[in-house]
Amino acid sequence: MDKEKVIIKINDNGSIRINGDVELVDANGEKFEVGATFSLCRCGASDKKPFCDGTHKKIGFNSAPRAK
Repeated sequence: MDKEKVIIKINDNGSIRINGDVELVDANGEKFEVGATFSLCRCGASDKKPFCDGTHKKIGFNSAPRAK
């Protein structure tokens, strides 16, 4: 049985979007409840860390890294 490929996308000026079947755990190995698609905060200002709450839009977060 093949698993679906997990895609992790770094959105311009926004979050890190995860699509696929993954487990997200904290430093103690405790699992966060996540669905098949979720977004992680990249700006550091979310009130829902480690998840994105859209605050990056309000604070003008600016970052658009590219793979080389």
